Amino acid sequence: MADRSLEGMALPLEVRARLAELELELSEGDITQKGYEKKRSKLIGAYLPQPPRVDQALPPERRAPVTPSSASRYHRRRSSGSRDERYRSDVHTEAVQAALAKHKERKMAVPMPSKRRSLVVQTSMDAYTPPDTSSGSEDEGSVQGDSQGTPTSSQGSINMEHWISQAIHGSTTSTTSSSSTQSGGSGAAHRLADVMAQTHLENHSAPPDVTTYTSEHSIQVERPQGSTTSRTAPKYGNAELMETGDGVPVSSRVSAKIQQLVNTLKRPKRPPLREFFVDDFEELLEVQQPDPNQPKPEGAQMLAMRGEQLGVVTNWPPSLEAALQRWGTISPKAPCLTTMDTNGKPLYILTYGKLWTRSMKVAYNILHKLGTKQEPMVRPGDRVALVFPNNDPAASMVAFYGCLLAEVVPVPIEVPLTRKDAGSQQIGFLLGSCGVTVALTSDACHKGLPKSPTGEIPQFKGWPKLLWFVTESKHLSKPPRDWFPHIKDANNDTAYIEYKTCKDGSVLGVTVTRIALLTHCQALTQACGYTEAETIVNVLDFKKDVGLWHGILTSVMNMMHVISIPYSLMKVNPLSWIQKVCQYKAKVACVKSRDMHWALVAHRDQRDINLSSLRMLIVADGANPWSISSCDAFLNVFQSKGLRQEVICPCASSPEALTVAIRRPTDDSNQPPGRGVLSMHGLTYGVIRVDSEEKLSVLTVQDVGLVMPGAIMCSVKPDGVPQLCRTDEVGELCMCAVATGTSYYGLSGMTKNTFEVFPVTSSGAPVSEYPFVRTGLLGFVGPGGLVFVVGKMDGLMVVSGRRHNADDIVATALAVEPMKFVYRGRIAVFSVTVLHDERIVIVAEQRPDSTEEDSFQWMSRVLQAIDSIHQVGVYCLALVPANTLPKTPLGGIHLSETKQLFLEGSLHPCNVLMCPHTCVTNLPKPRQKQPEIGPASVMVGNLVSGKRIAQASGRDLGQIEDNDQARKFLFLSEVLQWRAQTTPDHLLYTLLNCRGTIANSLTCVQLHKRAEKIAVMLMERGHLQDGDHVALVYPPGIDLIAAFYGCLYAGCVPITVRPPHPQNIATTLPTVKMIVEVSRSACLMTTQLICKLLRSREAAAAVDVRAWPPILDTDDLPKKRPAQIYKPSNPDTLAYLDFSVSTTGMLAGVKMSHAATSAFCRSIKLQCELYPSREVAICLDPYCGLGFVLWCLCSVYSGHQSILIPPAELETNPALWLLAVSQYKVRDTFCSYSVMELCTKGLGSQTESLKARGLDLSRVRTCVVVAEERPRIALTQSFSKLFKDLGLHPRAVSTSFGCRVNLAICLQGTSGPDPTTVYVDMRALRHDRVRLVERGSPHSLPLMESGKILPGVRIIIANPETKGPLGDSHLGEIWVHSAHNASGYFTIYGDESLQSDHFNSRLSFGDTQTIWARTGYLGFLRRTELTDANGERHDALYVVGALDEAMELRGMRYHPIDIETSVIRAHKSVTECAVFTWTNLLVVVVELDGSEQEALDLVPLVTNVVLEEHYLVVGVVVVVDIGVIPINSRGEKQRMHLRDGFLADQLDPIYVAYNM
Repeated sequence: MADRSLEGMALPLEVRARLAELELELSEGDITQKGYEKKRSKLIGAYLPQPPRVDQALPPERRAPVTPSSASRYHRRRSSGSRDERYRSDVHTEAVQAALAKHKERKMAVPMPSKRRSLVVQTSMDAYTPPDTSSGSEDEGSVQGDSQGTPTSSQGSINMEHWISQAIHGSTTSTTSSSSTQSGGSGAAHRLADVMAQTHLENHSAPPDVTTYTSEHSIQVERPQGSTTSRTAPKYGNAELMETGDGVPVSSRVSAKIQQLVNTLKRPKRPPLREFFVDDFEELLEVQQPDPNQPKPEGAQMLAMRGEQLGVVTNWPPSLEAALQRWGTISPKAPCLTTMDTNGKPLYILTYGKLWTRSMKVAYNILHKLGTKQEPMVRPGDRVALVFPNNDPAASMVAFYGCLLAEVVPVPIEVPLTRKDAGSQQIGFLLGSCGVTVALTSDACHKGLPKSPTGEIPQFKGWPKLLWFVTESKHLSKPPRDWFPHIKDANNDTAYIEYKTCKDGSVLGVTVTRIALLTHCQALTQACGYTEAETIVNVLDFKKDVGLWHGILTSVMNMMHVISIPYSLMKVNPLSWIQKVCQYKAKVACVKSRDMHWALVAHRDQRDINLSSLRMLIVADGANPWSISSCDAFLNVFQSKGLRQEVICPCASSPEALTVAIRRPTDDSNQPPGRGVLSMHGLTYGVIRVDSEEKLSVLTVQDVGLVMPGAIMCSVKPDGVPQLCRTDEVGELCMCAVATGTSYYGLSGMTKNTFEVFPVTSSGAPVSEYPFVRTGLLGFVGPGGLVFVVGKMDGLMVVSGRRHNADDIVATALAVEPMKFVYRGRIAVFSVTVLHDERIVIVAEQRPDSTEEDSFQWMSRVLQAIDSIHQVGVYCLALVPANTLPKTPLGGIHLSETKQLFLEGSLHPCNVLMCPHTCVTNLPKPRQKQPEIGPASVMVGNLVSGKRIAQASGRDLGQIEDNDQARKFLFLSEVLQWRAQTTPDHLLYTLLNCRGTIANSLTCVQLHKRAEKIAVMLMERGHLQDGDHVALVYPPGIDLIAAFYGCLYAGCVPITVRPPHPQNIATTLPTVKMIVEVSRSACLMTTQLICKLLRSREAAAAVDVRAWPPILDTDDLPKKRPAQIYKPSNPDTLAYLDFSVSTTGMLAGVKMSHAATSAFCRSIKLQCELYPSREVAICLDPYCGLGFVLWCLCSVYSGHQSILIPPAELETNPALWLLAVSQYKVRDTFCSYSVMELCTKGLGSQTESLKARGLDLSRVRTCVVVAEERPRIALTQSFSKLFKDLGLHPRAVSTSFGCRVNLAICLQGTSGPDPTTVYVDMRALRHDRVRLVERGSPHSLPLMESGKILPGVRIIIANPETKGPLGDSHLGEIWVHSAHNASGYFTIYGDESLQSDHFNSRLSFGDTQTIWARTGYLGFLRRTELTDANGERHDALYVVGALDEAMELRGMRYHPIDIETSVIRAHKSVTECAVFTWTNLLVVVVELDGSEQEALDLVPLVTNVVLEEHYLVVGVVVVVDIGVIPINSRGEKQRMHLRDGFLADQLDPIYVAYNM
């Protein structure tokens, strides 16, 4: 902002010269940005026109000091009661607002997630349009708006303006609402779109890699002079026109959002880190190095602080029971406890007399009326549960003292309301471990417990079996006259057990002995100056903590009168406690900050409040750093009502150490309480630095008074050896006193670590001979012995070496105008461990009336505020619907339960914002590719290191002697004629229908005659010449086979095409049309039914039906035979075309010559040992690849019978294929993955009934899955396991591998060794290395061999870039040389370069003569220990994935399937997943099987699992319905189709999350 007015200001020359010098220093890196800011503002500060108001956007150094007048201005701007007052600190709120103003982020620069209508409750239409990404907001001029028209960016000081700026020491505030790239230190960078508009990028194909640390891709642009306004791209509807990385314009909302995300991510990362811990030899996760400039403690070593002497007053009772006996007999009429109903009327007054007699009655009944005389259920020393509701303190008090008198140990717990209460299970575990068998409860509570139909109280989850015992007097027997409880002096027996919930949700029991109980009451009496018959108002929970100690125990020791206010009354009337203080002229009140805050909100309607009777207002959570704001605000409002400042007494307590410190009530009102204004940055390093209140990131804390009487306190380092802290260091407070807990019940190890700590000095000498107790509070002892607490150990989150407190983060979040969007105080902050570091997660409850856009705006502002004030990134911010977070019994949020829900994906948020890009700074360095090392040196390197060159081959076809009659024929058409003559009635094909009965069959002669008729038809009706192409559009069956041989007989070239699906013509017919056109078919043969379909009205809507070539219907054939059968002149002429859509969505047709076809059939015949006597069951689509060859060609060549099962029939009868295999006693069968999946899913529960039907698979030798991908090991294994009971041998199941250039390279034959599985290190694989690991080791990936290499096939592994041969420890492209390679692509455009590369490649080194075909698949070879039929060691080929599909991210190669497998495991509702990249962002699409409410649960889980297992940050998570991910007929995912659909906004996603 200063920049804008610089030009117009008359600056003296020397100042201008000094400014120029500064610029130079900054551009050369001699000075930091911050230093530059400081010096520059000093130089020009005097010449700046003074702004009329405190400009919050100025850097903190230049903010006007808060004078009284400006302070009052602050107060005017703050609407009272609009934020959570418990956490309110005006200083803090102003800080947050100032930090946000620095971002001036009124428009969102974060792409808002897209949500389906049904997920949005009520929202404006604006939520669906992308946020405006044009530069500049309307209300501020453009950045370049200075007089000369030179961009201010030339001064190198443009601020990273996007949301979450790096630090709060920003420079001038620029106005581009999106982010910028770091451009080599100087010169600002601009939006990618701007750059595209202004300049021509040299390299279209490589968009900037926004996911790496390096700035090598950043684009530096000098703006042309005078272009003062930035050009915005034209808008189309609600989309934006942009260019993709390939320079293709894309008009879509999605790509606009992705572009926006890319822009936002292009800002500089936190500084890269240098040192690592070794996670693996290749990928090293970075480890946070300590910042050399971080503050370090400099003070002297602290001294242990002693509290005052605990004075023994003469009339103090020897035990608490003695006190009760004394008051119960001396002054039985004195009131002990008054309880309230929900209207605030006194419900019941318990006097000391009644308390004494009733406690005795309870004690007698516990000891004598449970169990039998010989076997009492409860003996002295046993533990008993106390289950009383919060509105019945009287019954609870009677039961508690009854237990003390009976010498049994009470364990007060919450009332279980349902079987699934939050945290109730853990309380059950505590009761179980304490050996509790009896629960005391009140009549009303007993009636309210959930009951089973028989009236029994059910056993709660995790609870032991309990006897419920009602303690109301009317249910108890009167003790006999001579019975009297045994009252002893306080000793070391356990008095009671207080439960404590840990950070992880587990519940521990802290045991307090009788002597500790008494001493604690005495210490509180002395510290608080309690006197007999004082009145005390208690709002706290009387079951534990401060409420129990003051309201139940110490009150009885001093015969005080307690007015108990239940939580239910506070909810109805928040002022009730103040009214009771007035009504009873109470001297003391015990409250929490929440109660003060509620009173503030409600106090307006009260006239006659007078608090002058109060001498002490005990603030139980005074140790929470944010309680100070409640105390201040409360004092402000109620000072006029008689409240004195010195009355407010914050105290610090913990379940282990009981009361740690409490501020004493003084009579001297002149002495102000202690305050500390601490630097938040210092605190994250555990160092105390007093800060001026001007700074944004400070924490103001109040003292919690002095150490307790009779106690010693010190602070020790939170982790490691309990060494004393220095005076300016934050540590865990430890206390040595009689009045503390003594152990965690039943947990000796944890007890030792907490209750038996011996702090040592720096020299190693112990501070005291007595053990100290860790309080779990972080703090320090300040001047004058005042204790300050800055946080709890439980709320501590250590993010990359810095400590942050959950409460502080909550306070910052709540200071961002929360009341419009988030319920007050319904906010949870916790950390989850992802990738070896803690990550901060914030979950808040959203108000039902806030719109999507508002909430999203609020979320992005919270992220900015936390980043500015705490300098820490938030990993995930989630908003859930109101009232859905698990509650604790008193209405707070149950933190560990919330965290559990988040981690298991059942939180059901309605808004999620993840920022992994900004948070995760310990990813491994991106891989730097080695500068071109020649393939020769690689080969030599392999030889030197003893690695063999990776090559292998199947058996040699020439040397195999077999009586193969078909070998003497060059052409399949001749083989068929020969079979028709020699074995006319031999059955070749049997087609089954869905009922498993034979629908059709063909013998040799039938097939021959049918083919002849079709040949005549082609020549006469179709007038075709030899060499013409004919498209065969048939359903899987016999007609297809006959038509194929008919074409061969007529000399035509057949192309098999899958017919359109009658229910889905619109999407399937265009593919048919495309293949027919691309293959240049002169004619189309089909059945009558499909013929009608092709000419139907629906077809006309999808394609131009007039453009079909002539259609011949083979249902009525001519009766005559052809004059002669065509015989090709040359075996290298074309036999047929094989068209297929690859997984990347490319339609490719390959040419198969007659020679290749015959060689192919021979190779399969030898590998599978096929003879006329064999039967083979085939359940495959017969349209391309090996499926077509097995269905149509092999039987004719080898003479075996093929049982044909169309895969579509399995949809109606999933058992069809396996029943046929069993019925025909088949030894060899072929299927596809989709068939196997159908059987696994559809027959999983039916194995028993199939067994009963006589299904027997024990004869199966080979069950081969025909595929063009990495073997799906999980599916084949589950299939084998599932059908093992039906006799299937696990070794029978194997896979084949083929691709476009060679339709079958590997196929598990009958005689070779079993298929092998290896485990490889997934991280090494990303670096194209193969490293074998043990099964089950971390990052291991199982890979199954893709069948055995076929006879006549040679394989080598080559580097796809350098084309050099590789060693067998490398991952490379599989190259193949074989007689049945296809002879090239068939394309209209005759793209020779494409063809020659794929089909005629030579190695650049080594054997440079052989011509290889490149498969386009990455894989590796391994020599196994097994031997093959020739007695040689067997070489196994492992296919890893397609080169086209592999994603290059961070310089490493990732295979989509690996990431998808991880994601599918992440949550039970993810049924399918597909990933692809878009401008170097990883996009994950998941199919959700569940309610749409679960959609947002998946976002964090998907992000976590990909980070943990693949070290990748997910850019976009798209949640869609089942069936959206397109899958081809082979069961392979069509990821590129999906990507196109996503970018064109056609997926109708349930939710799209853009991770920041």
